[in-house]
Amino acid sequence: MTLAEQIITIGVCVAATMLTRFLPFLVFSSKRPTPAYVQYLGKALPSAIFAMLVVYCLRNVQFLSGSHGIPELIGIIVTVAIHLWKRNMLISIFAGTVVYMLIVR
Repeated sequence: MTLAEQIITIGVCVAATMLTRFLPFLVFSSKRPTPAYVQYLGKALPSAIFAMLVVYCLRNVQFLSGSHGIPELIGIIVTVAIHLWKRNMLISIFAGTVVYMLIVR
């Protein structure tokens, strides 16, 4: 990739990122209320995306061979338990990841 191509690629990435950041402020002004479907998406999408990430992470787990998915199950249980206890997504994901890595290593 030439220098010009790299500059163009970075410029397009910056423009796309800025467009996605500022577009909601341009479309939904502060003078009008946010539409109900956008508010619904704001409530429903985070949990739906989190569920999709869990399914994506478990897609290659072999339940009939190897460790039978036990380290993954323990990591998920620790993540859910700590999240229910502390209500902090960062702490619960970090703790579940640490427990999983300790079991696997």
